[in-house]
Amino acid sequence: MIAQHLLAALAVALPVFARPEPDLWFRAISLANDTRVCGLSDEAPFVKAPKANPWAPISPEDVKAVWAFVHAPEQGLNLTNPTNATMTDNYVFWIDTLHTNKSSVLPYIDGTDAAPPKYARVVIFEGGKKEPVSQEYMVGPLPVSDKTTIATYDYVFNGGSGGTVPFNARYYDGKRSAGYEPLLKSLMTEIADITKALFNGTYYGVSDKRTDIVEASTGPNSFDGSTSWVTSMFRYPGPATYMVPLDFYILLDTTGTDVSKYSLRGFVTNTRFFTTAASLRRAFDAGELKNPFPQTRDNSWAVLDHKAEMGVRDLEDRLAPQSLEVGGKRYKLDREQNYVEFMGWSFYMSFTRVLGLQFYDIRFKGERIIYELSLQEAAAQYAGNSPKAANTVHPAAICIFEADSGYPLARHRTGSSKNPNGFSHLSTVKGSALHVRTVATVGNYDYLFDYAFHVDGSMEIEVRASGYLQSSPYYADTDGEFGPRIHEATQGSFHDHVISFKADFDIVTAANSLQRTDLVVVNQSQPWFPELGTFPQMSLQAHNLATETQLNWAPNGQSMFTVVNPTARNRWGTPRGYRLVPGKSPIHLSIADSPFTLHQSHLLKSDLAVTRQHDHEPYANSWQNVNLPAKPQHDFARVFDGEAVDGEDLVVWFNLGMHHYTRAEDVPVTLFSEAVSSIVFAPQNFFDRAQEGDLRNRRVVVSEAATGAISYEDYGIAPPACRVEVQEPAGKILPWVTV
Repeated sequence: MIAQHLLAALAVALPVFARPEPDLWFRAISLANDTRVCGLSDEAPFVKAPKANPWAPISPEDVKAVWAFVHAPEQGLNLTNPTNATMTDNYVFWIDTLHTNKSSVLPYIDGTDAAPPKYARVVIFEGGKKEPVSQEYMVGPLPVSDKTTIATYDYVFNGGSGGTVPFNARYYDGKRSAGYEPLLKSLMTEIADITKALFNGTYYGVSDKRTDIVEASTGPNSFDGSTSWVTSMFRYPGPATYMVPLDFYILLDTTGTDVSKYSLRGFVTNTRFFTTAASLRRAFDAGELKNPFPQTRDNSWAVLDHKAEMGVRDLEDRLAPQSLEVGGKRYKLDREQNYVEFMGWSFYMSFTRVLGLQFYDIRFKGERIIYELSLQEAAAQYAGNSPKAANTVHPAAICIFEADSGYPLARHRTGSSKNPNGFSHLSTVKGSALHVRTVATVGNYDYLFDYAFHVDGSMEIEVRASGYLQSSPYYADTDGEFGPRIHEATQGSFHDHVISFKADFDIVTAANSLQRTDLVVVNQSQPWFPELGTFPQMSLQAHNLATETQLNWAPNGQSMFTVVNPTARNRWGTPRGYRLVPGKSPIHLSIADSPFTLHQSHLLKSDLAVTRQHDHEPYANSWQNVNLPAKPQHDFARVFDGEAVDGEDLVVWFNLGMHHYTRAEDVPVTLFSEAVSSIVFAPQNFFDRAQEGDLRNRRVVVSEAATGAISYEDYGIAPPACRVEVQEPAGKILPWVTV
């Protein structure tokens, strides 16, 4: 069971503030004698960022310049163009933006210092060295000039080898796959008659026209970098290939760069392991390899399309409700600086190929709450009795929109009209949030990341998953132990999804504490009820955590965790803070000591962690840890060295995810509606009162019983009178509606 790192989590393909292309096009027209703008097609108003974005990704021009810089002969890297390289060459794997140190940014963003210089992060696969490795470098300052240098990027990794990863543990790119392909082709060709008889499929090599099944490999490919292997499984091809797995696996020893030394570890089928082709053939000839549940080549049952055979729902021919920003957008953008303002909120955005979408300098009404919020890792851990299921895991535009919360922010009715001198008072406040959303398609799953900035000063992070199950062949004797049967020959393998995040809180200042408030039961007596004697009562007991630690949400929600500033107090003398509120499905990995996730995914094994902020500890993990579970490049457990976190610059690390109890309703794909996890950061005495009194989007209705008079206050905020035309891409105009 393996937690495999999400490589290139959110490689953004469009500009950060690209307008999403909808399935339907909306046009709003102001009605006669109404001067208000409907605003459906308006661009977001411009706002100039207070300062240039110091966390911004390096530019395409910088990437090209860095590429030329590292390929220059004087650098001595002996690089081959990746187009022509093999795994025994030195070549650039990727170029990305280097993480900017917080200590360098704060004097600029909060003071008068110059912006810190930008650096590039360069990963080079050095297969041509005597001891081949994967090596990370830092190149800068940028733009490239005579002051630019290259150095190994070591200081953020605590595994003992810095940015160096052994060849056997490096990421399996296409060139490494090409290295073992000849052996795979030879072995599968030798037993083609057996695979043809067992499941009507053969593999003669990836480019051979006779090949009619698809090979897929899984990780990890190593435990500590001393050896390497590949576990390959096979599926029928097609749009839903993940749903038609074949009961046949091949394990290869792929240690080192000399492909002539690669060898067979064995075959697996019918849950039996065969170390040689000869032993597999003997079992086949003896009739021992039966296939009681043959897989179907027709995977149309698992394609996400309209299934007419399922029948018709009444009124389903009508357009579903749409979310429209009628009246114009209420958020402002500086596209060049990736800076946003909305209803008191402000923040910068950035992205990298490793961490995806990142938020920086998140403020509400001018006060910083979070310095950095970023994705750290997305992993899955599977249950199963096949090599693929037992050993796995596995982006993408960004859209910004304001949406109705689906419920009032606040509502209350008081008084009574039955009393002749009474009144009835109803007040309700509109609830909405600005959503920053992105979807990462990684192999068989789509991960939907949604960051919602609510008008009350709270922030919600939500993750949803949809896509094809990484399924397994169905065996009748497992009796649902690893997941249910979901089709004729397919089992939905139970698994965990765990997505980890970093939240570097700076509540007003960087000197913060993580306060734990426990709801405990104490025995007490009350003199006004002497007959009760002593009886249990609820009580709150709070303390600040003293040192770095990992922890879990309390059972029954009987503990509250709040990041507080012990020296900043609200009007009532209470330390100002933000509470961490677990939302839907707060989980962590089910297995803590699996050999496939032994040391490289410690953060995933608890719900929360708090550490002291350091520039040399920007990450919870390394993207290359997947093949180093026994000896990781970066070990999160080593971060916990007893440092104080009370009144210090601290970082909260947290996990979202779900135990995916697979079901027949995962066919054709897992539904976003159920596979969801969330957390809320909510003001906890950060203010003197709820942040709703300055919102004009509200209604107050007062009814006086004596006179029957009704007064109505809308504070001048009324829906604009608009005609909305909904047009399909082909040009058909649907009936208009008045908003």
